[in-house]
Amino acid sequence: MPNIKSAKKRVKIIEKKTLRNNMIKSAYKTSVKKFEAAIEAGNLEEAKTLFSEATKKIDQACSKGVIVKNTAARKKSNLAKKLNTATVA
Repeated sequence: MPNIKSAKKRVKIIEKKTLRNNMIKSAYKTSVKKFEAAIEAGNLEEAKTLFSEATKKIDQACSKGVIVKNTAARKKSNLAKKLNTATVA
C-alpha cells in the first residue's frame, strides 16, 4: 500500500481508468459476438447492421486508447471478411 498522498491518489485514478477500459473493451467484444452470432444464424440483414455497430465500437475503443490502431484495423478487417464470405456463400 502506498504511504505518500500522491501515490494514494494515483491508485484511485488507476482503478477508475481500469474500470473504464474494461467497460469499453467489454462493449466492443459483446458487439463482435453479436455480429458473429448473426453470421452463424444466417441473418445477413441483421449482420450488416451489427457490422457497422461493431466497427463503431472498435473505433471507439481505439480512440480511447484501449486497443492499438493496428489491432483495431485487423479486427475490422476480419469482421469484413466474415461478412463478405457470408454474403457470397
